Amino acid sequence: MVAFGMIKTSVLSLKVLKLPSSKIEGSRQLKCKASKMELTITQPDDWHLHLRDGEVLQAVVPHSASSFGRAIVMPNLKPPITSTAAAVAYRESILKALPADSVFSPLMTLYLTDTTSPHEIKLARESGVVFAVKLYPAGATTNSQDGVTDLFGKCLPVLEEMAEQNMPLLVHGESCSYGSVAATVTPQHLLLNRNALFQGGLQPHNYCLPVLKREIHRQAIVSAVTSGNKKFFLGTDSAPHEKRRKESPCGCAGIYNAPVAISLYAKVFEEAGALDKLEAFTSFNGPDFYGLPRNTSKIKLTRTPWKVPESFSFSFGDIVPMSAGETLEWQPSSI
Repeated sequence: MVAFGMIKTSVLSLKVLKLPSSKIEGSRQLKCKASKMELTITQPDDWHLHLRDGEVLQAVVPHSASSFGRAIVMPNLKPPITSTAAAVAYRESILKALPADSVFSPLMTLYLTDTTSPHEIKLARESGVVFAVKLYPAGATTNSQDGVTDLFGKCLPVLEEMAEQNMPLLVHGESCSYGSVAATVTPQHLLLNRNALFQGGLQPHNYCLPVLKREIHRQAIVSAVTSGNKKFFLGTDSAPHEKRRKESPCGCAGIYNAPVAISLYAKVFEEAGALDKLEAFTSFNGPDFYGLPRNTSKIKLTRTPWKVPESFSFSFGDIVPMSAGETLEWQPSSI
């Protein structure tokens, strides 16, 4: 099972962690200073992100911009981003919402519909700002009512043009048996199993799609991601919803993990004894797949406990983050 897959329509290194004094391997550096451990890695990117629009966009984009250099931004707004012109306009809205000193770069996507044209794919590639097309089967997830009803019937000419333009198709999938398929994986699918939805009563803030899996499947995902396989890379699927919309009779699917994602990924790799493979997963495999240069900036991860806020309060309401109220061991910072 993969949390999020992509197909190229034509398709990740620190072995340490038993802690000697210092280890340098490429751009990765691990240091032990007394009881403090620091890890320096290339700036990560987020290859699956929901930023919403309006007030929510302005509220949440600083969290992603503080941790990531770039992000593939999902197009399932109301109305969805179905044209290159709309993607360009949405990108401008994101850039305007960024903190003044931010260098965060949004990588835009188009929302595939039954009426998407091959010409639109050409425009998208020529724009220089659209990097993929997202498939939402009609009615399958948040704001997917405009999605595809007949992929290989109505959309075949578009898929052929995407192959011609080397434009990835982004899908939710559970198979990675082909050479041109890769997958982003979320922190929640690495750390939580389906019991997290029900322990102590229903837990709406742990509800996401794809839904959390059995423990045996969670372990399999961790093994795949921490193996060093270049087909897997970071994609948070961070999806902010107001607290009142999560804690409702029909709670929205999506976990807001942007403020804690890097800390949680570090936790996963440390527990697997694979911190030497963290940087490839967070910072190398994604840009390599998309044919983009790796970031040159760095971040520092310090093993310093910090407590996650119970919620973030904004003018429109509260948003509850993943791991709310918990203490995490790794804290990221810019260099």
